[in-house]
Formats: sequence, structure tokens, C-alpha cells
Amino acid sequence: MKKSRPVHPDFQCWLDLKSQALIDLFLDLRTYILELYPESNELLYHTHALTAVFSISDKLSNAFCMLPIYTNHFNLGFHKGTLLKDPEHLLKGTGKLIRHIEVKKIADYRNPKVKALLQEAIEFAIADMDKPTKITGETLSKIKKK
Repeated sequence: MKKSRPVHPDFQCWLDLKSQALIDLFLDLRTYILELYPESNELLYHTHALTAVFSISDKLSNAFCMLPIYTNHFNLGFHKGTLLKDPEHLLKGTGKLIRHIEVKKIADYRNPKVKALLQEAIEFAIADMDKPTKITGETLSKIKKK
């Protein structure tokens, strides 16, 4: 198994403030996403939530999923979740495009139904991209230094 890329130090300093259980779940889901699409770029933000966004380019508009971490929980979000097939009704939310799955345990995402949603989101993002990207497999921090 290929070793997952390291967590960016800008992100790690904020992640370390979370509970160990939340950190462990986040790291496992991050690894899972990177294993499904190793070419994805990880865009890191710290706004209302500490967020890792996974994109097929270096642009937020080409993102296929995100992991916003709040005080005591986090979600697996889909940027264009309303456009995905969701026969099992896993996706929650009321926004125009974004939908999410609440993550409380590994079984919430390491299952064939969520894997299929992730793969569909990746395929949708690839098909929806305007022009090819030159940057792949990178972690790009948009976090301002403390």
C-alpha cells in the first residue's frame, strides 16, 4: 500500500487542537479519499471550519469532496451533491448544491455505497472540468499563518 501524503503543517497545527478520536477519523477518511484518487489536489482552508477540500485541479470549483472539521464533529461533503445519484439517500443538507454525510465512525464512509458516491463525484468533476490541470497530487495550503 502506498503511504499517504503527510498532513501539511499549516493544517496540522489546527488539527492538533481537536480530540484524538476526531483526528483519527479524519486521517483515516483523508487516506481513503487519497487512495481512491491519488492525483487529487488537497486544498486546505481555515474559516468557519478547518477544511480539507479534494479537487481534480488547483481550483475550488473543480472539487469533488471536502472534509469540514467543526468543534466536535466533521462531515464528508460533496460540492455538487445535488447532482449525484443517491439511491440510498445518504446525502443530507438543504443547500443549492452541497450535500454531506455525517461522520461519526469508520463504517459511515468505508462502505460500498459511500465509495460509489465518491467515485461518481470524482468522475463528475473530471467530466465537468473546463480545461486540463497542470497540478496534480499536491497539497496547497490557503491557511493564514497563526
